[in-house]
Formats: sequence, C-alpha cells, structure tokens
Amino acid sequence: MIVKTSKGYVVKSEKGKNLGGPYRTKEAARRRLRQVEYFKHRKFR
Repeated sequence: MIVKTSKGYVVKSEKGKNLGGPYRTKEAARRRLRQVEYFKHRKFR
C-alpha cells in the first residue's frame, strides 16, 4: 500500500513493514509497488 507522510509517499506492506521510499511523487511510489508485487509472485525455476 502507498501511504502519504510528511516526507513524501512511502510503500508499506499490509503488516506495516517499509518496502521503499520516501518518494516525491505518487507515481514513483506506484512504480516501486509494482516491482514488489512482481518479485513476490515470480516463480523460480
């Protein structure tokens, strides 16, 4: 999830762990969230 703080936008997990940030724009935070989701669902062969 993306949370707005006084320093910018931060990407956090559902449990509250910091996954990246702070980012100046919401679009940059959304890009990081897509990276996290990609690697979370990636299958190793």
